[in-house]
Amino acid sequence: MKTKNRFYVAATSLAMIVFVATAPAGAQKASPEKTSPDKAATVNGTVIPKQTLEREVKLFTDRMVRQGRQVPDVQVPVLRNEILDSLIDQELLYQDSQKQHMQVDKKAVDEKYDEIKKRFKTEQEFKDAIAKMDVTEAEIRSQLKKGLAIDELLKTKVVKDIQVTEAEAKKYYDEHTDQFKQAEQVKASHILIQVAPDADDEKKTEAKKKITVVQEKLKKGEDFAVVAKESSEGPSKSRGGDLGFFQRGQMDKSFEEAAFALEPGKVSDVVETRFGYHIIKVDEKKPEATLAFSDEKDKIEQFLKQQKTREKIESYLEGLRKNAKIDKFI
Repeated sequence: MKTKNRFYVAATSLAMIVFVATAPAGAQKASPEKTSPDKAATVNGTVIPKQTLEREVKLFTDRMVRQGRQVPDVQVPVLRNEILDSLIDQELLYQDSQKQHMQVDKKAVDEKYDEIKKRFKTEQEFKDAIAKMDVTEAEIRSQLKKGLAIDELLKTKVVKDIQVTEAEAKKYYDEHTDQFKQAEQVKASHILIQVAPDADDEKKTEAKKKITVVQEKLKKGEDFAVVAKESSEGPSKSRGGDLGFFQRGQMDKSFEEAAFALEPGKVSDVVETRFGYHIIKVDEKKPEATLAFSDEKDKIEQFLKQQKTREKIESYLEGLRKNAKIDKFI
């Protein structure tokens, strides 16, 4: 199911996840006279340090870079403001959790803390990581405690009664049928002999000889998966060349055209792509179809529940904002 999330997922990388709107109603704007060298905002007198904000901005942009996505410089001020609004909302929720006497067991904090540490191979690797993040172990525990208090508040006071009926799910399915269309798919395996597009003639000739030997083995009736394991130079080698199902637009154009032109059980001639020389076998084809409601019902119900949860939390936050004194200094 294709969905569009219009919400910024607020989570200081150290805290629990809370969903808030990217441009929350009632968010405060900094007045020209409100500037501070060390404060990003105050929430009912509680300071959100500028250092905390800048750390979160850096962590977010670093994460985008690791995912191959660059945040344009022109977007950084907008991002900074959104993250600050997120931090403000988290502080509002935490303050409310304390007013409502939400208790957090030390054991629960320890368990969350241990979960974080387990992501690292060694104690030193963990310490190096938090040093790079410019955060202490005590700060991590504090943020985890706050996150768990917020989580308890939301579960017990805000979203505990949210339900999605089958009728609601069916209505969504009927009104968004385009989201449940499944494009034509093909399940294929391949054998790849690698050669770079700019390789010299000698290397290309050598690669062509290798793929010809593979082709002869297949023509003699040798099992495709066995030959792939023996001869393929691609990452799917260990799976006998199995690439699973894919649709148009997911593979190199030459590879895709050859695969979709084949009937199930058939093997292609040599296909050249920017990765080298391939021989493709098609195992199965699925025509374009609309996914059945019965197959998608659980996913739709989960999506609608998440949507209702975000709306309920945003409504609750709007009430907290109206009764809070919030000053922003950026």
